[in-house]
Amino acid sequence: MRAFLLRLPLWAAALWWGSLTTIGFLVVPLLFVHLPSPALAGGMAAKLFTAQTWVSVVCTLLLLMASRPRDGEDESADPGPLQAVRLTVVGGMLLALLVEFAVAPRIVARENLTLWHRVGSTLYALQWFCAAITFWRLNRRQV
Repeated sequence: MRAFLLRLPLWAAALWWGSLTTIGFLVVPLLFVHLPSPALAGGMAAKLFTAQTWVSVVCTLLLLMASRPRDGEDESADPGPLQAVRLTVVGGMLLALLVEFAVAPRIVARENLTLWHRVGSTLYALQWFCAAITFWRLNRRQV
């Protein structure tokens, strides 16, 4: 059980990065290719991106809880792999929430669609980079 708990942050980072990759770079583009109308594809994409936001939030919360210093640990000592990725984890969570609550409603309302789609895509890509960096750093330390 202890080995599982030690690897849980790596699994959370892998799920976070893998789900962002699968939804954003595979599933949603396929929706627009194979569904009969862009409106239908867009509606389904919105639902998938909302689900992805909550996967991201859960994964990042697990990572943040795992990165907390334990009782008696010296925070000024050499940071462990989890403490070293806190910034990318918090950044990724904030980006996910920003897309969900600030950008997505504007896209759904078709308010200046080109601009908000570009902003949303950029923020999603930045979140993907945060997840990739987190996964890379945690995996590198465990090999």
